[in-house]
Amino acid sequence: MTANTQSTSPRQGYSVTHGARLIVAASLLLASLATAQSAPRYAKADAIKRGEMLAKENCSSCHAIGIKGDSPNPKSPPFRTLSQRYQLEALEEALGEGITMGHGEANMPHFIFEPDDIGDLISYLKKINRR
Repeated sequence: MTANTQSTSPRQGYSVTHGARLIVAASLLLASLATAQSAPRYAKADAIKRGEMLAKENCSSCHAIGIKGDSPNPKSPPFRTLSQRYQLEALEEALGEGITMGHGEANMPHFIFEPDDIGDLISYLKKINRR
């Protein structure tokens, strides 16, 4: 006869080991939920930062891309004012298909952005258009 090293609660019929496993599982679940709730905030901040970098790389030669300052091309609207002219979400399709508008005599280069880039750029535009 072998000795049972796990104690059993006569009321519940579960071993201490089983109860400990449930506690560990519940703790892990709570920790993962807490992490999941904080992740979107960091993901959004990262998207805004990537959107700002895309604007600097692709748009800053003509547009003012920050919260202040004039556009290098006076006929190119500052990004912080785009929400006065457009619904920012409506720009998603134009960015995906390629914007071809010009600003006076200066023709806007033909840009086609990847879907993730579009989301990042729109996130940045929303941030600077709130001010």
